[in-house]
Amino acid sequence: MPDTLTITDNRTGKQYEVPIDRGAVRAMDLRQIKTDADDFGLKTYDPALVNTASCVSRITNIDGDRGILLYRGYPIEQLAEHSDFLETAYLLLAGELPTAAQLTKWKTNVATHTMLHENMKKFMDGFRYDAHPMGIFLSTVGALSTFYPDAKDIFSEDSRRTQTLRLIAKVPSIAAYAYRHSQGRPYVQPDNELSFTGNFLNMLFKMAELKYQPNPVLERALDVLFILHADHEQNCSTSAMRTIGSAHSDPYSALTGAAAALYGPLHGGANEAVLRMLSEIGSVENVPKVIESVKSGERRLMGFGHRVYKSYDPRAKIIKRIADLVFAVTGHNPRLEIALELERIALQDDYFVERRLYPNVDFYSGLIYEAMGFQPDMFPVLFAIPRTVGWIAQWEEMLLDDEQRITRPRQIYTGAAQRDYVPREKRR
Repeated sequence: MPDTLTITDNRTGKQYEVPIDRGAVRAMDLRQIKTDADDFGLKTYDPALVNTASCVSRITNIDGDRGILLYRGYPIEQLAEHSDFLETAYLLLAGELPTAAQLTKWKTNVATHTMLHENMKKFMDGFRYDAHPMGIFLSTVGALSTFYPDAKDIFSEDSRRTQTLRLIAKVPSIAAYAYRHSQGRPYVQPDNELSFTGNFLNMLFKMAELKYQPNPVLERALDVLFILHADHEQNCSTSAMRTIGSAHSDPYSALTGAAAALYGPLHGGANEAVLRMLSEIGSVENVPKVIESVKSGERRLMGFGHRVYKSYDPRAKIIKRIADLVFAVTGHNPRLEIALELERIALQDDYFVERRLYPNVDFYSGLIYEAMGFQPDMFPVLFAIPRTVGWIAQWEEMLLDDEQRITRPRQIYTGAAQRDYVPREKRR
């Protein structure tokens, strides 16, 4: 017998049987609950969609209570340990890990699309020298739709495959050019003999040397960070990607909207807030005083707690280990000591334990990016590069889902009732 929910409407005394499927009831099943024939039917009210499933997905699964993150069923810890970013990207997009031959072909295909059209460089040159790199990034991604009109053929599998390759390959180039533009340095051409992250570091930091050789520790650290940020269920930017895509917009336009959502300080800019907090604290000696001010409600502890995770963010554990390797190369950072002391005290304090406030992925990632030479305004751009893979995977899944239609939420109207227009001379 299928699981059902029995609802008694106390307004009318009627009872309704609503099916329960995979731990959820369909909102449209509630529409049958009416007070009379003219009643629209019962709606659900869920500000910020904190308890509403908007889709069925096979891509990423989070168990926030147990601190588990799975890509297509594979634990994030195993992928961070054994995989590289492009292999993980293949997994997210195709649903399975590639064979050796498939992976070689995939990496070759991505490498062939890393170059940007020369007109794109001129387009980027039009931004002021002090333009925010994320603003340059999302504007340039949006402009790509004018270069590739074939992207509008979204129900062609071949076209989607081509746009996927273009986006994954070109977003690091756009990001690197946005960074070089902000530094007043000439753009660096891709070097496809390097790895995906090695080439990105080359386009960022190459100076006068004939051949840029990335530091293998930093190259691997960036690869792992990209794996950790590749997808994360139905977060704000992914929901934006799906919502825009539901209008059958081309993927460049949809991804621009997703990147704009990521631009917000509550999403892609959270690790910058952590750095500011660590700078304000100043020294390890000030940490106990900060902890007390958090407990008294005077301030927030940035980088702790998560909308989904009610246990230790599994990505934060991995990043903490990566930080040790990076700082062994880049040198000591006194703010790391502050971060470690904050974490040590917070994990022992009943206030934080009872509220299940644990470090999240943003707590250490900003320190690593800073140690590698990035300014804080590049942090959301670095987030957008790997998340492009997740956005595309989610966008394509949405397009091929027969149940999906153009997104159009309901509202509960609380404004004025119908009234008549009053001529200007008669208004009081």
